[in-house]
Amino acid sequence: MPKSNKSVPAIVQEGDLLPQKEYADTLAGLKKQIQESQLRAITSVNKELVRLYWTIGKTIVERQKGGGWGSSFIEKLAKDLQNSFPGVEGFSRANVFRMKAFFLAYEKVAQAARQFDSLPILCIPWGHNILLLQKIKNDNERLWYASKAIEHGWSRSMLEIWIKSDLYNREGKAITNFQKTLPASQSDLAQQVLKDPYNFDFLTLQEDHLEKDLEDGLVGHIQKFLLELGQGFAFLGRQFPITVDGDTSYIDLLFYHTKLRAYIVVELKARAFKPEDTGQLNYYLSAVDDMLKHPTDTPTIGILLCKTRSKVKAEYAFRHIGRPIGIAEYETMLTKALPKDMKSNLPTIQEIEQELEKGQDMAN
Repeated sequence: MPKSNKSVPAIVQEGDLLPQKEYADTLAGLKKQIQESQLRAITSVNKELVRLYWTIGKTIVERQKGGGWGSSFIEKLAKDLQNSFPGVEGFSRANVFRMKAFFLAYEKVAQAARQFDSLPILCIPWGHNILLLQKIKNDNERLWYASKAIEHGWSRSMLEIWIKSDLYNREGKAITNFQKTLPASQSDLAQQVLKDPYNFDFLTLQEDHLEKDLEDGLVGHIQKFLLELGQGFAFLGRQFPITVDGDTSYIDLLFYHTKLRAYIVVELKARAFKPEDTGQLNYYLSAVDDMLKHPTDTPTIGILLCKTRSKVKAEYAFRHIGRPIGIAEYETMLTKALPKDMKSNLPTIQEIEQELEKGQDMAN
């Protein structure tokens, strides 16, 4: 009697012997193709919908310009379209007015690009486009956010978060020496990874907070911190030990970036930038490159997060540094949201506790 082969588990179905692993691989491959096909179908439907709304908006504008038709024409059109297509959403009075605004917003851009199909707004959902029309007035900025939404797969709520945080004016703005210290293929991507300033509005810190307060807050809100850093950052640890010749130093925050294929050393300074800060960071980068970096990794990158920084001082400090370093400011809820005269009048924790104790004594 032949022995069963236990190393090849099988599925018995209607008399057929199927190797389990091969079947699982086949099933996984087909599922992936189905999902990709569904995604392509959804994308195609979305493009057709946005293109339709563009055409309707264009028709409205042309009729109003050529025939002198007023806003009552749009209201009548919306009502007639709803009656003609009772099962189709999107023909409300407000949405038809949005179609007109959509066409007017990008009419000149589409003419410059020679075709509407080349614009990224065609590839994002209509809800994303409405948000861009409502929140942003500048054409280039709208198109930038649309491209980023496609690149990163942002939902509408995520797009709104990045708009509120003014990502357009922050991304890639950090002071760096990347062009001199990284290959051209990596320096541009690394530059875009950094922001200035970093928006830590999920933290509420006193004006004279310590670096430990900042570090505790960032690690305590690690999910929000990683969201602000951007896609690709993987958190490896805080106060990461580096031992050189028997002496141990501690890196404030250590990350690995999956797109850059590089370690990222982050040093926190709850004060203005000082030129000597680059020396300390350069030391950490050398150590990480020697002790942690894999041969296939790219050079380790350092980021100094400071309360304030001088561009001139930073450029002088970078002049003879051979490792990639970026310097950026950070903002927290306290420094961003409250006027200076109000901050000085806020009671301390101790003062609040004293007032509460007085109230208890009076009650007794």
